[in-house]
Amino acid sequence: MAELHTRFRGGASESPGLLLWRTTMRWQRVMTAALAPLDLTHVQFVLLASARWLGRNGEPPNQVQLAAQAGTEVKMTSDVVARLEAKGLVVREADPRDSRAKVIRVTAAGAAAAQQAMVAVEAADSAFFEPVDETQLVGLLQQLAGEIR
Repeated sequence: MAELHTRFRGGASESPGLLLWRTTMRWQRVMTAALAPLDLTHVQFVLLASARWLGRNGEPPNQVQLAAQAGTEVKMTSDVVARLEAKGLVVREADPRDSRAKVIRVTAAGAAAAQQAMVAVEAADSAFFEPVDETQLVGLLQQLAGEIR
């Protein structure tokens, strides 16, 4: 069998990409467990919380704005919003500024669910990231995400 060559002396376990992958997978399992009692998937939580955030001043976002805020694809956003609507957490209404678009309004039940989920997610995040300096980590992640240079 041919030897696998890598630039990392200690092998793949020193690869930043592999470590980021493993960290992300572990963090997603933590988020899934935190949100399971609330009957929300992680993407449902992100879209619900994003819709609540964007609509905080009384102007509900449309699906394109919601997808941009969450960093999700518009089609997938639409599918997940339909599931949130079936749960009674959001309603989709015609956008008064564009009849082709739909705005997403968080219901009272959705606002309550978002708040419960936010508490659960923030507690899980706090426990997950407790071993590291969170301020440094956030700066590093912002840099890697291209949000700061």
